[in-house]
Amino acid sequence: MHPRKKKSHQHRTGTNSQYGLRDSESSKEPKLQEAPLFVLVTTYFSYMVLIAFGHIRDFFGKRFFKRVQYRYLTKFDGYAPLVSDFESFYRRRMYFRIRDAFNRPITNVPGRHAHTLTRYSKDSNKTFHFTGEIQKCLNLSSYNYLGFAQAEGKCADQVEKSVQAFGLTQGCSRSNAVLDIQIELESLISRFLGVEDAMCVSMGFATNSTTLPALVVKGSLIISDELNHSSLVFGSRLSGATIKVFKHNDVEALETLLREMISQGQPRTHRPWQKILVIVEGLYSMEGSICNLPGILALKKKYKFYLYVDEAHSIGALGPNGGGVCDYFGVDPTQVDILMGTFTKSFGSAGGYIAGNKSIISHLRLHAHSQIYCEPMPVPVIQQIYTSMKIIMGEDDSDEGKRRIARIRANGRYFHHNLKKMGFIVYGDEDSPVVPMLLFHPAKIPAFSRECLSRNIAVVVVGYPATPIITSRVRFCLSASHTKEDLDTALKVVSEVGDRLLLKVSGSKHDLEEIEYEYNEDNGR
Repeated sequence: MHPRKKKSHQHRTGTNSQYGLRDSESSKEPKLQEAPLFVLVTTYFSYMVLIAFGHIRDFFGKRFFKRVQYRYLTKFDGYAPLVSDFESFYRRRMYFRIRDAFNRPITNVPGRHAHTLTRYSKDSNKTFHFTGEIQKCLNLSSYNYLGFAQAEGKCADQVEKSVQAFGLTQGCSRSNAVLDIQIELESLISRFLGVEDAMCVSMGFATNSTTLPALVVKGSLIISDELNHSSLVFGSRLSGATIKVFKHNDVEALETLLREMISQGQPRTHRPWQKILVIVEGLYSMEGSICNLPGILALKKKYKFYLYVDEAHSIGALGPNGGGVCDYFGVDPTQVDILMGTFTKSFGSAGGYIAGNKSIISHLRLHAHSQIYCEPMPVPVIQQIYTSMKIIMGEDDSDEGKRRIARIRANGRYFHHNLKKMGFIVYGDEDSPVVPMLLFHPAKIPAFSRECLSRNIAVVVVGYPATPIITSRVRFCLSASHTKEDLDTALKVVSEVGDRLLLKVSGSKHDLEEIEYEYNEDNGR
């Protein structure tokens, strides 16, 4: 047996409580707290007011400012408008009003702190002017889960050495030439995950969008979680396979759909499907929820489908060894046919990987477009991944990896628990490093971001169409680089802003000083 598999097996022989693992009984989706009716009604009313006033402004603007503000929406000099009036309505009348809350430029490595360039607008956020000043903010907006986004330390030192030895890149596709360091990385990834083989792709989005068309074709069936990432949706559509969607993280809904599709077969001919591929994510970053992997694997044994798990956000951040959702639930990773992940989160780098059975990976190396036509990973990116993964695995002769994994788990639970106790509506699992907190009203999306920024806290706010219209939210992205003092500072600011914006709409409301929740990095408990 492979050394990595032995290590994973030893962890699985212990009790779930001992290693912070979860079994199938405890893997059910946390029940989402419902918002008060008054909040929902006022949220819908707010959007109605924005839409009504937007159409009124368009009505008069098209008649009095047609050649100035609306020129690109009308026919001009024989050219049709590139964007229709209706398609651009949301961007013009809603997004531009709050554009200052997004795409804020920073000037440093996005680690524990972010150095934000201050700016202002004189024309309702159409253009921005920079003041030349830099604002240092506590960074709760980057996917730096294990804190490897650093300009100094072991990773940075090794990257510098590798550039001197190998240069920056090969200048050709992966199928034409490959560096020894990339082969070593792919071997390390397979050993880290406990599977036979792995391959790397230079872009996370392309990892999904170019792999799925090489796995399934017309005559196959893809069953996808309704909240899967757009790269999975795009790759599924490119494949030409029939696509069906099931309710988010609902194993019963998945089984019902499987029964129906297997019994009916292909459209018109009703022949059996060539293959059935179920696609889920390990950790859904917009919801903060962890997939019910034990329940899905039980269905896999029963209905004999293939399973594709996207671990872009879960790899490194979940499990006692940072091995992702399989490590988190204590299941054998070889039970999952395709393991996909990215290096842009926990590893502080770029690109992604596909891992699994050696025959499958060999097939993808010959048929996936990312391996034939795309550029390979640059040398600094490869070395950053290699060194950070060695640290996570404990092969750097230190316990730094274990400490980082324990700290991100402790940070997630501490922040999630305290937000709920203070009266906010929080989504997701307490072990998730991403903590979504609902804002509801459209006006509160920019207000929350601006109020936090004024108090030196950098956050990410999200609204429609990225979320349902009534569940706009702020996503707190926690990191192992954050200390308990950082979290307490952020919680104090969030509580203050929440009181000002009337965001504490759940039942219990406590001040931070009244909450008794022990912060413990020992397995995050």
